[in-house]
Amino acid sequence: MKNNLFQKLTSGVLFLAAWASTAAWAVNDLPGGPAVRQLNLQPGATKIAQEQGWLHWFMLIICTVIFVAVFGVMFYSIWKHRKSVGHKSASFHESVKVEIAWTVIPFIIVILMALPATKAVVAQKDTSNADLTIKATGYQWKWGYDYLKGQGEGIAFISTLDNAHREMSNNGAKGVDIDNYLLKVDNPLVVPVNKKVRIITTANDVIHAFAVPSLGVKQDAIPGFVRDTWFRAEAVGDYYGQCQELCGKEHAYMPIHVKVLSAADYSAWVATEQKKMAAKQDDPSKVWNLADLSKRGEKVYAANCAACHQPNGKGAGPIKPLDGAAVVLDADKNKQIKVLLNGQNNLTMPSWKQLSDTDIAAVITYTKNNWSNKTGQLVQPADVKAAR
Repeated sequence: MKNNLFQKLTSGVLFLAAWASTAAWAVNDLPGGPAVRQLNLQPGATKIAQEQGWLHWFMLIICTVIFVAVFGVMFYSIWKHRKSVGHKSASFHESVKVEIAWTVIPFIIVILMALPATKAVVAQKDTSNADLTIKATGYQWKWGYDYLKGQGEGIAFISTLDNAHREMSNNGAKGVDIDNYLLKVDNPLVVPVNKKVRIITTANDVIHAFAVPSLGVKQDAIPGFVRDTWFRAEAVGDYYGQCQELCGKEHAYMPIHVKVLSAADYSAWVATEQKKMAAKQDDPSKVWNLADLSKRGEKVYAANCAACHQPNGKGAGPIKPLDGAAVVLDADKNKQIKVLLNGQNNLTMPSWKQLSDTDIAAVITYTKNNWSNKTGQLVQPADVKAAR
């Protein structure tokens, strides 16, 4: 008796402690993203998303009415004609009228459900007459965006989970009360409001999926194939999604952030990005000195490598350390160049071909001369270009 009481009290204390620790994380709803204790679809910021929300309720109501009607009749029949009140089973053959009824009625219901659903699906696939075309390429584990057509044509960048959020996750996310936890990226996808944006999806390694619920888009990104979808955001704001295919161990760290700007702000953003790109257009034949290349490599490493290999280069779990690694210390620089260009271990270490020759040369030079790796070795952009 005492043991049972003690167990109940212990369970109660543990429950209260768990509840209190959860309550301490004062997370709020994230506009354009998930909400606290969310049970329904996210509010739609496009006509398609709003149509999806309506279809969700429409189908749910129809299915609920059918469920209540069918099981209501069934339970009523079982209860009303039970043996204990004197009813006896009847002997009869099929009824043509009943057969017709339970064939025609479901057929009509299915048609009523299929018509609006088909209309929405067809609309989702109509990517014609787009104002802006962007290619979204899935990488393990980040997104690459290339502006192919429309205002901003030629802009290209990689979007990666913010390193501070990854560090929080690595440390157990203790006391995290950030509304956009694991959804913040370094470079969001920027688009103008009230413009039709066509998204072309593909992948570099495994199957990914580009999905932003508030915009009503979800399209698989498959290596060697091209798929497309579209959206037209009706309000300025930030909208969040994630890769929705199990793409490997870092699947949870592959968010999507779409920033919708006014026409004027978008034009200003395009102008700024074009200036940045012009400044980054390095001559691959340029010869760098060790100090400048290492300084640039430090930034490339922090943005792309530190999440897995750690800022101290020690790695974690199955991720190999770079500090003291044989391939880093090897005098044959082509070995490390090939790893960055092609990946290794079944792409546990992904390919980084999307980086420029200068950035790859810089990050290799940085790893060869940082921590305990004082090799004095230098990799030039021309070396990377020759190895591609």
